[in-house]
Amino acid sequence: MESFSEVFNIVKSSIHENLSDAAYKLWIEPIQAVGLQDNVVTLMAPTAFHCSTLQHNYQSRIKDALDEVMGFDVTIKFISADQMAAEAPAQPSGVPAEKAKPSAGADASVPAESVCPAAAEKPAEPVIRPEDDCPDGDYAYTFENFIVGSRNEFAYTACKSIATANFSAPKPYNPLFIYGPSGLGKTHLLMAIKYEVEKRNPGLNIIYTNSENFTNEVIYHIAQQSTEVLRQTYRNADFLLIDDIQFLSGKTQTQEEFFHTFNDLYMHNKQIVITSDRPPKEVQTLTDRLKTRFESGLLADISPPDIETRIAIIKRKAELLGLDIPDEIVSFIASKLKSNIRQLEGAVKKLNLNKMLTHEPITLPHAQSVIREILNDEQPVPVTVEKIIEEVGRTFDVSPEDIRSNKRSGPISNARQIAIYIVREITQIPMKQIGQEFGNRDHTTIVYTLKKVQETMKTNPHERGIIEDLIRNIRAK
Repeated sequence: MESFSEVFNIVKSSIHENLSDAAYKLWIEPIQAVGLQDNVVTLMAPTAFHCSTLQHNYQSRIKDALDEVMGFDVTIKFISADQMAAEAPAQPSGVPAEKAKPSAGADASVPAESVCPAAAEKPAEPVIRPEDDCPDGDYAYTFENFIVGSRNEFAYTACKSIATANFSAPKPYNPLFIYGPSGLGKTHLLMAIKYEVEKRNPGLNIIYTNSENFTNEVIYHIAQQSTEVLRQTYRNADFLLIDDIQFLSGKTQTQEEFFHTFNDLYMHNKQIVITSDRPPKEVQTLTDRLKTRFESGLLADISPPDIETRIAIIKRKAELLGLDIPDEIVSFIASKLKSNIRQLEGAVKKLNLNKMLTHEPITLPHAQSVIREILNDEQPVPVTVEKIIEEVGRTFDVSPEDIRSNKRSGPISNARQIAIYIVREITQIPMKQIGQEFGNRDHTTIVYTLKKVQETMKTNPHERGIIEDLIRNIRAK
């Protein structure tokens, strides 16, 4: 490796293998490596809010990946771009500005006081605007690099038709709703639309985001009494590309805001493309009027690729990396990894990393080892009580602190009961421990709460739908 920046690119690729595309693009891709000194890795993120999110939600993932790639234990410091600029020494006269920027691969330390504070500030720019290259830096998310097979051809054709059509003409596929399990290329198609439209129509305003980020923005702007800023941002889009719409389920205020944004764009002949892990009718707690809007356009499903498509994906990814994988090993990998494209790309990346480190030809034992690692990595990550409480709180607009407190107002009490039920359902931890997590409540209180929620689910289909969607979404993250 020529620089620490190269090493960190490998680290990011490793993280991507076990993280959704949307989360990767939003939080991991923008990170830049500043330097490594005395086992302290300094990483730069665009904003202080971004740093705070990394510290709270992704630091352990990043550290584990760094430790594995580098072979020794490291400590991480996060710094925002603004703080980095503030800490930079005064620029000498006559030095071009671009020369004075910190190098991503520089071996530089950062003063401790410049590390991002944990306190949340205004969220980062809500709209994800990736560069023409994909997050991996070596695999452009274009239509040319999308491997078409029998199980994704319809969605591919619809997306390409949208991207290459005359923008001012009536839109036959509006909205386009693409659905299918995670890791099958839905985000790739959204990125390909963005890339193609920008190439053909540079002046158009193309917005790509995901429902979780949209929810965060709605919450922030409501608190700041600045919802008009949010509306102007999204309703001025020519193309709205939104990922993982299923995470809007149960979030009443966010759905209301999205409904009006959808209507405004649709009425002005603006293109809307949406992805989900399931069709609209199966996202139980989406409002009926949103389901109706989504189903009024074109529905296109994507299912896991067949063996021929899996082989083509492996060969294409290897070609882009300049990696020679014998045909028999390609076939072996394709026969073992069947569930999603991300697994296949992950296998090729791991084989490429192994070759870079060992300089040995790729053999069947190498492939077998990589497959074992991927299948082990694909095991569900244990869901923490904290994550459950946060997601329930976001859905019911109640803070995690209130859920854990002794407050007894109706909304707080309801959110608390549902959180207790979901914690038990997902984690199966002992009731005594659940009680400790929720303000040291006693065993009998937890038992009573569980029975109450179970009875409510039997008699209230709407409440049952919210809880089932919450459980599914929490497990999917």
